[in-house]
Amino acid sequence: MKIALMDSGIGLLAAAGAVRRLRPGADLVLSSDPGSMPWGPRTPQDVTALALGVARAAAAHRPDALIVACNTASVHALPALRAALEPLLPVIGTVPAIKPAAAGGGSVAIWATPATTGSPYQRGLIRDFAASVPVTEVPCPGLADAVEHADEDAIDRAVARAAALTPPDVSAVVLGCTHYELVADRIRAAVRRPGRPDPVFHGSADAVAAQALRRIAERSGDRSADRAEGPGTDAAEAAAPRLTVLLGGAESALPAAALAYAEGRLLAAVGQPR
Repeated sequence: MKIALMDSGIGLLAAAGAVRRLRPGADLVLSSDPGSMPWGPRTPQDVTALALGVARAAAAHRPDALIVACNTASVHALPALRAALEPLLPVIGTVPAIKPAAAGGGSVAIWATPATTGSPYQRGLIRDFAASVPVTEVPCPGLADAVEHADEDAIDRAVARAAALTPPDVSAVVLGCTHYELVADRIRAAVRRPGRPDPVFHGSADAVAAQALRRIAERSGDRSADRAEGPGTDAAEAAAPRLTVLLGGAESALPAAALAYAEGRLLAAVGQPR
C-alpha cells in the first residue's frame, strides 16, 4: 500500500504520523512546496494552481490514495483536485473537526489562520454543525509559519497571543490548521486554566488517515486495508516502509525543521528513503 499526502509545508506530518501508526507497512509519499508558503493569503485561484502542482507530483508516484493534509487547500482546491485525479486516485480532504467538537455540548474555540477565521467556509461549518453552542473563532497570525520553521520563540509568542483570545471556559478546542497539530501540547498548556477542566482537543489527522484507509479498502474490496497491520501482514513489507519526500516536485530529504517534531522523527526513524 502507498499513501500520498500533500500540503504547502510540513503540516502534513501530523496526518502522515497517523497513517504510519495505523498502517506501519504502508509506503508514504510526502509532497509539499515550502517555497510557495504561505498559501493562506493567496487568492483561491493561486492556491488551486499550487495545490494541483503539488498533487500531480505526488500522483506521479502512483499512490493508492492522496490525503490533502491542508485546510487551505481543502477549502479552495478540493473540487479541482478531485476533478483532475479521481476516480483513478481517491482524494481525501481535511475539514476542521467542528462537528465532533460541538457534539460535546459546551463552548468551542476554533484556532485557525487569519485567512480561514471568519471565512464563509468556516462560518458555514459553524452554521451547519455548531449553531447550538457558543463558538469563538481565534485567529492565529504567524503560528503556521513559525511551526513550519520550527522557530521556538515565534511559536511561543503566536500561541500566547491566540491563548489570550480563547475564553477561559471553553470545553473544546478545534485545531483548524494542520500545522497546529504539531504543537498541540503547547497549545493545550497555554489554554489550561487553574481550577477548570482541560478542554478537549480536536484535530483532523487521525480522521483523514482512517478515511484514506477506508477509501482504499472500498476500491480493493479488502476490508483488512482499513485496519492496522495484523498477524497476516507480510513481515518484510511491514519492516521496510518506503518514504518519498517531494519538495516542489523534486525528491529530497525531510526538511530539517520536520525533525523538531515527534511526527517527523517517527517518519525518519521507520521510513527508508528511496
